[in-house]
Amino acid sequence: MKSLAVAFALTIAGATGLAAQSDAARWAAQARNITIIRDDWGIAHVFGRSDADAVFGMIYAQAEDDFNRIETNYLDAMGRLAEAEGEGQIWHDLRARLFTDPDSARALYRTSPPWLKQLMTAWADGLNFYLSKHPDVHPRVITHFEPWMALTFSEGSIGPDVERIDLAQLSAFYGNGAPPAAASGGSGDGETPVDPTGSNGIAVAPSNTVNHHALFLINPHTSFFFRDELQMTSEQGLHAYGAATWGQFFLYQGWNDHLGWMHTSSGVDAIDQWLETVVMHGDKPFYKYGAEERPMTASTITIAYRNAAGTMAERRFTVYRTHHGPIVARAGDKWMSFAIMNDPMHALIESYTRTKARNLQEFRRTVELRTNSSNNTVYADGDGNIAYFQASFIPRRDTSFDWKRPMDGSNPATDWHGLLTVDEMPHIVNPAGGWIYNSNDPPWTAAGPDSPRKADFPAYVDNGGESARGHHAVRVLQNTHDFTRESLQQAAFDSYLTWFEKPIPALLHAWDAAADNDPMKARLRDQIEALRGWDLRWGANSVPTTLAIFWAENTYRRSGRAAREAGVSVEDYLGSRATVAELLDPLAAAADTIAARFGSWRTPWGGINRFQRLDDAIAGHFDDTKASIPVPFAPGTWGSLASFAARAYPNTRKRYGSSGNSFVAVVEFGDSVRARAVTAGGISGDPGSRHFADEAQRYADGNLRDVYFYRTQLQGHTEREYHPGG
Repeated sequence: MKSLAVAFALTIAGATGLAAQSDAARWAAQARNITIIRDDWGIAHVFGRSDADAVFGMIYAQAEDDFNRIETNYLDAMGRLAEAEGEGQIWHDLRARLFTDPDSARALYRTSPPWLKQLMTAWADGLNFYLSKHPDVHPRVITHFEPWMALTFSEGSIGPDVERIDLAQLSAFYGNGAPPAAASGGSGDGETPVDPTGSNGIAVAPSNTVNHHALFLINPHTSFFFRDELQMTSEQGLHAYGAATWGQFFLYQGWNDHLGWMHTSSGVDAIDQWLETVVMHGDKPFYKYGAEERPMTASTITIAYRNAAGTMAERRFTVYRTHHGPIVARAGDKWMSFAIMNDPMHALIESYTRTKARNLQEFRRTVELRTNSSNNTVYADGDGNIAYFQASFIPRRDTSFDWKRPMDGSNPATDWHGLLTVDEMPHIVNPAGGWIYNSNDPPWTAAGPDSPRKADFPAYVDNGGESARGHHAVRVLQNTHDFTRESLQQAAFDSYLTWFEKPIPALLHAWDAAADNDPMKARLRDQIEALRGWDLRWGANSVPTTLAIFWAENTYRRSGRAAREAGVSVEDYLGSRATVAELLDPLAAAADTIAARFGSWRTPWGGINRFQRLDDAIAGHFDDTKASIPVPFAPGTWGSLASFAARAYPNTRKRYGSSGNSFVAVVEFGDSVRARAVTAGGISGDPGSRHFADEAQRYADGNLRDVYFYRTQLQGHTEREYHPGG
């Protein structure tokens, strides 16, 4: 018997080895159909015979650039971070697994359209081929990728909707009540208000351009190094360039040879919670729904984690669901269920097929799949069309309820009733004014007087508010005519800070009105004179920019609550309601802080606000003693279209950026496509590569480089040409 068992084991091992050899041969054969050209910025231009070839090549190139970020994104999406990072990630993983089930993803893969299965297979093959050719790369967890995994991370937004579930509440419901470890975040010096996440998108119609071609700005504001810049082309009609979120095989923001698309964070209400009335029958929970008592669905989720000893362990959770969604918290004697968009196959179809759309009609058909739950879209094309589409997943609801609050789950009237159609959502096509923008603002100002009217739509289609960046964008677009690529680029880096329009005059008036014997009169004389002469524009050499931003941060801490209680913004409160002390005291504190940290309150903004890239850690490390670059632009909070969200760290005095402008591109459509772009830092995640930080100075200067969109443009700009694995 023992010899039979040994023989059987050897047979299995042999079969496995043959399968591995077969896979390797298949991967190598497909790689010969693919050419990767690295340009002189290290950017990958992938050329394949088929779309599947292009997907294989582009994910291989991504892995070359930064495999760690690819794997981390999938550990995050699949609820497997605890396998790499330990017990502290268990609740994070449970939250993900409430919506991402491996067995369901496998089943969904089996029922996907054949063309999509081919792409998912090519995606997995490209990653596995990379690992086979790079034995020095050691994955933390995922040593072999399977095609179905692509469905676990298919929508591409900067932050998945599932992150709205509170981990402390989830832990209290399913665990022992102990909240998870607090996540690090916020300002290291306690001064900076939260910078609004999101992006800028601008489309300008041919009627408002010198060359009578549509112009397009792509400017996502994300954490730095969040996406890879690349191009993917095939003989099946794919010819797209832009930014791909690490590990995804589509370009989330970019353009093809006919049109461009830019996503900005939306204020749409695409998430709801219900308070379920629970009735126990024995040890089984039921919930009230109308006149019924329905049984809750119970299932087991097993979370693997690495324990303190470094070995693997497991925790099992029995989780509950109603027809609304999984239970995620307790509210008094109620259980709270949670619903989001969860249609990964169609989300992947929408995300990929938009990259191949050839005109407005085809692009709109991708929007009609209605799986974009968190991003608005700005659009432009070579036919001269410009357009705006609201985030397309909007559940239809009874408008007699306030959907900003959890609903009564026992009332059937609070159920979702399908989705709004695209025609029922705010959207704009070819406005008479000749421009469209979105800066995460509601659509009611997206095209000036040609914008949709808020009164024509249910309140839940957008719960966002106007931002200082939005006011700035409207100012620039209304006052600029006959755009060129150069002037649109200048607009993207326009230095005006709209937030200060009301607060600074109020501050100056408060000082002017102060009594001559007021101690602040003499103490702040020089600072007030510096701000009196300020043109409200940032600049690396600008002392008033430093003083104004430190002052504004202090006013948030002092007057933020009063502004909220008054129902107004902080800038409006400072401009019309603040006391003299509320205006002058924070300025004195700001001047003292700057002087204490930097030797003088007259420190220019560029001496404090810095770009630095020392390593490829996802949570960046910064060091005042190491080289860094001054950055003139400011956080979007203050109205800067070019956003740079920076803060001091426990070991630093200077502020270092970690989010904001991450990819900037200006595109002109017409008989051909012309584009310029810049990526934060550089394209490579390898600190030893010359492309690790070769764009850092261009990034800080707003100096975009030419994009080599056509293969002929790569002549003289090619650093390396090879097949994957070559």
